[in-house]
Amino acid sequence: MADSVYISSNLNSTQLEFMKLLDEYEIDIFRFEEIERIINRKFSNLNEVLENLVHKELLSRIERGKFCKVNFRDEFVIGTFVTNKGVVAYWSALNLHGLTEQFPNTVFIQTTHKKNDKAIFGTEYKFVKISKPKRTGIIKEGYGNHSYAMTDVEKTIVDCFDLPQYSGGYAELIRAFANAKLTGERMIEYCKAVNNIAAIKRMGYLAELLDKKGMKAFVRFAKDQVKQTYNPFDPLGTNSGKFNAEWRLRMNISKKEILDITSKQY
Repeated sequence: MADSVYISSNLNSTQLEFMKLLDEYEIDIFRFEEIERIINRKFSNLNEVLENLVHKELLSRIERGKFCKVNFRDEFVIGTFVTNKGVVAYWSALNLHGLTEQFPNTVFIQTTHKKNDKAIFGTEYKFVKISKPKRTGIIKEGYGNHSYAMTDVEKTIVDCFDLPQYSGGYAELIRAFANAKLTGERMIEYCKAVNNIAAIKRMGYLAELLDKKGMKAFVRFAKDQVKQTYNPFDPLGTNSGKFNAEWRLRMNISKKEILDITSKQY
């Protein structure tokens, strides 16, 4: 935002200084308790300064103690900012990795802390709490104050098989698995962290069926996890279909249907 916007009789010198410091340090989003340290300036009346800047529509309050410039609306930065160690994941990460053409109406954020789902500036957010060992496979997108954490391709796939209700549909997830360039070693690492045997079997079966490049070690790992219990191939599907004894899966989506799904490219 240009300095000329701030030079107004509606802004006092302290408010003007604060906005100029945000520009100087290239800050668009910040927390109340951190901002003075970041801009290297103490204000005797910071709360009053922020309240007035919100009232004058130069800042927006995201939630208590969290603010951004009024024209800043990056939904992924905001979503990961409002919860401790937030990570863009599941359907949202599938879309960002180019593994689905479907665009979710909700931004999915993974976190090790409980946070209620909410709408912020018209965007719906789903916060999915996971255990600390599952927090792995994280990459950074963006830069500086505009950066956010996101699961990498392999972790996104593993997470979606772990909690397919957040993946945008099982057929879409199967197609994403088929199209993704996956590293077997990372898949094994993340599967060990997530520790969902039924999900590992489903991915192992798919990797073998589709003869995924570089996934032979993962298929061997997945077969080693197979127990006596049968699981439906589609956990959200019907309790029907043939039994696959090797993988202990009940194929409520047939092999032919899977191959039809994966033959459709983006």
